[in-house]
Amino acid sequence: MVAAPVAAEPLLIDLPAGSVRQQVMALGRLARVSIVVPDARLWSRRVPALRGRMPASAALSAIAAQAGARVEAIGPGSWRLTRRVAVAPRPPHRTVPSPPTAAPVEVGPDIVVTASKRDTTRANFAGQVVRVSGRDLELGGAGGTERLTQRLTSVTSTYLGAGRNKLFIRGIADSSFTGPTQATVGQYYGDLRLSYNAPDPDLRLADLAAVEVLEGPQGTLYGAGSLGGLIRLVPNPPDLVNISGSAAIGGSATTHGKPGADTQVVLNLPVVSERLALRLVANTASEGGYIDKPLLDRVDVNRTRIAGGRATAHLELGAGWSAEVVRLGQRIRGADSQYADRDGVPLTRSAAVTEGFRSDFAQGQFVLAGRIGDVRLRSTTGVTAHDLMERYDATAPDGPPRLFAQANRTRMQANETRVWSSAPDGSGWLAGFSYVHNRTRLTRLYGTPGALVPTTGVVNAITERTLYGEASVRLLPGLLTTGGLRVTRSRLDGEGEDVPLSLVLPAAITARRPQTIVLPAAAALIDLAPRAKLFLRYQQGFRPGGLAIEGDYVRQFRNDRVATIEAGARLGEPGVDTIDASLTLARASWRDIQADFIDGSGLPSTANIGDGELWTIEGVVGARVMDGLRLEGAFSYNDGRIEEPSQALIAFATADPRVDSAAARAEILARLKQIPNIARITARGGATYRRRMGDGTDLTVDGWLRYVGSSRLGVGPVLGQRQGSYLDSGISGRLGLPGFGITASITNLTNERGNRFALGTPFTTGRDQVTPLRPRTVRIGIDAPF
Repeated sequence: MVAAPVAAEPLLIDLPAGSVRQQVMALGRLARVSIVVPDARLWSRRVPALRGRMPASAALSAIAAQAGARVEAIGPGSWRLTRRVAVAPRPPHRTVPSPPTAAPVEVGPDIVVTASKRDTTRANFAGQVVRVSGRDLELGGAGGTERLTQRLTSVTSTYLGAGRNKLFIRGIADSSFTGPTQATVGQYYGDLRLSYNAPDPDLRLADLAAVEVLEGPQGTLYGAGSLGGLIRLVPNPPDLVNISGSAAIGGSATTHGKPGADTQVVLNLPVVSERLALRLVANTASEGGYIDKPLLDRVDVNRTRIAGGRATAHLELGAGWSAEVVRLGQRIRGADSQYADRDGVPLTRSAAVTEGFRSDFAQGQFVLAGRIGDVRLRSTTGVTAHDLMERYDATAPDGPPRLFAQANRTRMQANETRVWSSAPDGSGWLAGFSYVHNRTRLTRLYGTPGALVPTTGVVNAITERTLYGEASVRLLPGLLTTGGLRVTRSRLDGEGEDVPLSLVLPAAITARRPQTIVLPAAAALIDLAPRAKLFLRYQQGFRPGGLAIEGDYVRQFRNDRVATIEAGARLGEPGVDTIDASLTLARASWRDIQADFIDGSGLPSTANIGDGELWTIEGVVGARVMDGLRLEGAFSYNDGRIEEPSQALIAFATADPRVDSAAARAEILARLKQIPNIARITARGGATYRRRMGDGTDLTVDGWLRYVGSSRLGVGPVLGQRQGSYLDSGISGRLGLPGFGITASITNLTNERGNRFALGTPFTTGRDQVTPLRPRTVRIGIDAPF
C-alpha cells in the first residue's frame, strides 16, 4: 500500500487501450492506490481506452466491467480484481448444440476524436467527423486510400494511379494532376503531416486503430492545406506487455487481367516489460494489370507493385512521460497508366509510348508526451521525403511518338508542440506552436522517348511558424461553445529552373514573399436530447501561393482561401444505438481558387481562376435491424460554382482556335463556372453482418454499393470532358476459426466499366480518354494471429 491514497478524489483519467495490467498499474500510480489482480488470464485481457474525470474507484469499476471482472475492496485505497464467474444452470437431461449468437456490440467509453488535438469525445465535438475502424478497413486485405472512398460519400479522388492521386473532401476540388499547388486535404499519420503539396502517398491502411475524417476547413488547428478537411491515420500503439503478431496472405484474379497477390506481417515485441516495446508492420502487394496497348504489342500493361511498412519503438520514461520513434516508408512502381481510349476496343489504349510511374515515400518521427498535473503535453518532430516521377504520352495526332516526364521532389521538416487540458463535460483549452519547412522541386523533360530534353521547371519553398489556440466553455448545461485562432507567419521562396534566359530576366523568375495569415474559428454544440446534438461551426482554411510554369515562362499565383459556415445534427452513436443519423448543411466561400489547366503550349499550368461558392448537404443513417446486422445509407449533394472566373482565364479559354463560334464560346464559359471533379450526387448503401458461433468461430460479411454522379474533369476547353455516372460495388467476408481466418472478397460485382476519371494524359493526342473501374476482381486470403 502507498500512503495518502486519493481514491475518493476525482482524477483526470486518460488510459489508452491495452491490457488490464497496463491500465491497472497506470491507475495505481496516478491515484496512489493498491490494486491486486491474482488471475494471470485476467491480467492480460485487452480493454478499451478509458478517459474522463472520476474517482479511482469508478475508473477501476469501468476497467473491471470491460474485462469481465468484479471489484472487491480489501482495505482503504486497496482493491482486488477477480474474474466474474457466471452461475451455470442445472444441466438438462438432454444436451443440444448451442445456437449461433450475435457478436456482442462493443460498447466502451465514448469515442475520442484524436484529431481534435485535445482528445475531445465525439459527443462533445462540434463538427462532422467520421471514424472508420482499422478492422473494417482491413477486411479482405489491407488496401490504400481507395478503401476510404468506397466507405464515404464525402471523400473523392482522382484516379491517375496509386501514389499519384489527389483527394477531395466536401466538394473542395482544384485540379486533376500534380502541380505546384498544395493539396486541399490535410493527411496525417499521428500528429505529423504526410505531405504538403505532393499527391496522396496512398499508404496501406494496415494495423491501424482507426482512420478519422474531419470535414470542412481545419485551418485553425492544422494550418495550410486543409481547405476541404482532414484525414488522420491513427496507428495501433505498441503493447508493452504481450508478445503478439499476425500474418496474412492473399491472391486475386481480375477479369480481363493478370492475377495479383498481397502479404502482411505485424509483430509486437516487448523488449523491457512495461518499459520498452517495438511494433513492426510490413506489407507487399502486386495488383495485376488489365489495360492493353496493341501498338506496343503488350497486354495488361498497368501492373502496380507496392511494398512498405513501419516500425515504432515506445519507451515509458516514468511519471507519466513517454518517448516514441516512428519510421514509415513505402515504394510504388507502376509499369504503365490505367486509362483507356473512350472509343474503340474496351480496356485498350492506342499509345505508342510507355507511361510508367514511381513513388517513394519515407518519414521519421520522434514523439515526446507527458503530463504536468492536469495539463498534457505532446511534441512531435519529423522529416519527410517524397519523390514522384510520372510519364505522359505527348504524341500529337498523326505525329511521331513524344513523351513528357515530370518529377516532383519534396523534402519537409516539421514540428508541432502543444499543451492542453480537457474536462469530461467538453470544456477545456489548447495552445500550440508549429513549424514547417517544405521545399518542392518540379522538373520536366520533353521529347522523343530515349532522348528527352529539359523544359522549364520550378522550385517552391515555404517556411511557416505558427501559434494557435482553442478554448471551449460550457455556458449552460446544454450549450458548449468553442473559439480558436491561428496566426501564421510564412515566407515563400521560389525560382524557375531551366528557363531560357532569352525569354525572361533572372529577376523575373524568382519570388520572395513574407506574409501573415490569421485564421479564426467558432463553434457551438447544443444538446437537444440525451442522444441528440445540434452544432453550428465557422472555420477558415488557406493555401499559400507560389510559382507556376506557363510555356517557357515562370509566373506567380496567389493564396487562395475558404471560409465555411455549417450547421448539423446528430442522433445516436453508430454501433451503439439502434438508430443513428446525421445531417449537415454547409456553405463555403472560396476566393482566388488555385487550379491547373492546359496552357497555350499544351502543357499543364497553374493559375488563380476566380472566386467560387459551394453548397453541400450530407446525410447518413444507420440501423441495427436485427442481432448482428447493421444497415447504413449515406448521400452527399454538392453544388459548386465559380461565380467570377478570372479575366485571364476567360481570355485564354476563348482565344483557343477550337472556339470558332458564339455557341462554342458560350459552352466554354459555362464550363469555366463548374468546380471540377466533383459529382453533384454521390450515394452509398451498405450492410454489415457479424455472428459469433457456438463452436468458437465467427463470421463477418460486409457489402456496399456506391453511386458517383457525373462531373467535369477540369476547366478550359481541353479539360472539359464529362466523367462519372457509374455504380461501384463490393462484398467481403471473413470466417474466423480457432487459430486462423479465411477471407473472400469481390469488387466491382457487376463488372461495371464506367469512367472514374477522364484523364490519363493532359496532352491533346486526338483520343478521348476514360479511366475504367478495375474489372471484377476476386480475392481469397488467409490470416493467423500468433
